[in-house]
Amino acid sequence: MKGKNELLIALCAIACVTTSGISKPVESYPATVLNLTNWKLNTPLDEDKNGTSDEIKQPKLATYTIDPWFHNNENNTGVVFRANCGGVTTSGSGFPRSELREMINNGKSGASWSSDAGTHTMEIEQAITHLPVVKPHIVAGQIHDANDDVIVFRLEGKKLFIDHNGADGAVLTRDYELGTRFRVKFEVANGAVKSYYNDALAETYPVHFSGAYFKAGAYVQSNCQGRKKVAGESCDAYGEVVIYKVTVTHQ
Repeated sequence: MKGKNELLIALCAIACVTTSGISKPVESYPATVLNLTNWKLNTPLDEDKNGTSDEIKQPKLATYTIDPWFHNNENNTGVVFRANCGGVTTSGSGFPRSELREMINNGKSGASWSSDAGTHTMEIEQAITHLPVVKPHIVAGQIHDANDDVIVFRLEGKKLFIDHNGADGAVLTRDYELGTRFRVKFEVANGAVKSYYNDALAETYPVHFSGAYFKAGAYVQSNCQGRKKVAGESCDAYGEVVIYKVTVTHQ
């Protein structure tokens, strides 16, 4: 037994990192599955008790994981994002989220770009795995400008579609089954957003905006409390998204 323990200690010295006195295998961190260099994370938690959603930035994000809100799936092929309807919200929203926000300069500054200059692309390979009960709505990818969301990929029940800041865009499928893996892409250039679903162009949306950045994760559209309260929704109800790949390019 002593020999086995000594071997485990030696292996952990090579393949583990220590956070808060607890050793974890390096591969157990979301940053080993997704390139999180130029992202920050908003969680549905308020562990620092400042009244708003905890924000995890680099370099902390590189070794950050918290079950069940942000962690690797069982085989370390995807990252699980979960937000509960009783979670804490960001200051500008009435809904909780476990969601990445695009950054630049190795995570030091917020991204800010325009639909009228350059080409800006985000691709996500993901699966939506759980929805709130009373209002089963979730946003799983979006473009936000300096003031509000511009366009999002949204699921309502079984209807997976594109939403233009409250107005319906193209319907991607009316029969989405939870857990089904799919690919989506936003491509922004020349004052328009092209949206793709499983590599096929779904729509071209002419729109002009600036101060923009991408977001990806689980942004539930239901709340059990506050100004966006949904009657009958449990605070334990939640939405969940697994992201297998997310890439952003700017040209």
